[in-house]
Amino acid sequence: MKQLTIIKIGGNVIDNSENLHQFLLDFTALPGDKILVHGGGKIATELGESLGVEAKMVDGRRITDIETLRIVTMVYAGLINKNMVAQLQAKGSNAIGLTGADGNIIKAKKRPIKKIDYGFVGDLDEHSVSSTTLDSLLKAGLVPVLCAITHDGETQLLNTNADTIASSVAVAMSALYETRLVYCFEKKGVLKDVTDDDSVVREIKADEFNGLKADGTIQGGMIPKLHNAFEAIKKGVSAVYIGKANELAELAVGTFGTKMLK
Repeated sequence: MKQLTIIKIGGNVIDNSENLHQFLLDFTALPGDKILVHGGGKIATELGESLGVEAKMVDGRRITDIETLRIVTMVYAGLINKNMVAQLQAKGSNAIGLTGADGNIIKAKKRPIKKIDYGFVGDLDEHSVSSTTLDSLLKAGLVPVLCAITHDGETQLLNTNADTIASSVAVAMSALYETRLVYCFEKKGVLKDVTDDDSVVREIKADEFNGLKADGTIQGGMIPKLHNAFEAIKKGVSAVYIGKANELAELAVGTFGTKMLK
């Protein structure tokens, strides 16, 4: 079975042009088939504030009203996605930038209102990702670059957590490829002490996750990231790593960062 690497990028890597340039060079150099998934929350937040739209977050997840949806669509599907695709093309990677609506690649369902109304946020299930469409793009020699915008199949665009997209794509593609999932951000991995960049937890088992949440080791945006990581491992992804983007070559083979275990 061929190997596929799915990389999710976010945080200050996207915000910093030098960091992004180096990351995309490293991404291009990775051997084999690959898919890039990106967010861009900080840029969306900054644009929203300049337009008088304040970002609202709950446990690391964005509340998406109609104005916020317009902003994240412009930023994720437009500004960030096309900038990254243009840079990848210049580096010799034949990238194609996509939302979930393009080719019906990712179909989501609007999150139901329970204790919190998340607005126009899309949730995914085991049928959401079209692995056959992504496979056809890979076989055509293209590198899919997926942003955090999905759709419901009935004209409505939805904001979907990029970590969730990366996990769901990895799970769907694991039926066709030996799939690795790599979450890149600004830290060296999951840290025992957020003030100490060298306090990396090298491995985390699924049954340790709740304890690390309870004692505050894992908090904020790391909670959904690790939840998605363990869901991927549970559902057939061969390996999941979390770590710093500027060590991508080592991170992608598990010699750097934090590794998720069953």
